[in-house]
Amino acid sequence: MSSRPELVISSLDAERLEALLASLSDQTFPGKAALEAELARADIVEPEQMPPTVVSMNSTVRFRVAESHEEFSLRLVYPKDSTGSQQTISILAPVGSALLGLAQGDEIDWPKPGGGLLRVRIEEVIDQPERRGEYHR
Repeated sequence: MSSRPELVISSLDAERLEALLASLSDQTFPGKAALEAELARADIVEPEQMPPTVVSMNSTVRFRVAESHEEFSLRLVYPKDSTGSQQTISILAPVGSALLGLAQGDEIDWPKPGGGLLRVRIEEVIDQPERRGEYHR
């Protein structure tokens, strides 16, 4: 991907993620520096100001794979809420870190199991806590 999409992150998510990252070593979470860099470049807004089409923590997102047109949905969660099911993705997974702050219509390169990349488009933010009025979750 030639340019990175703009990111919008709520101040609540940013504070919680900074605390989570401070508790992890680089050895425990090899993607720590990359997630810190994404947080640093994001536009931080109050939860009440989160655009309804942006992926925040605990949002459920519908994606489409460009090559196959296959669709799937995932909920972006903190590690403690990761169920290991195919319906959730931890913020500490490379794809989870890549999703935070993106908006409907944005595209990302998604790592394939076994290597390579897939181009994935965010079709819809199905559910977002801020859109439901949950500002202090």
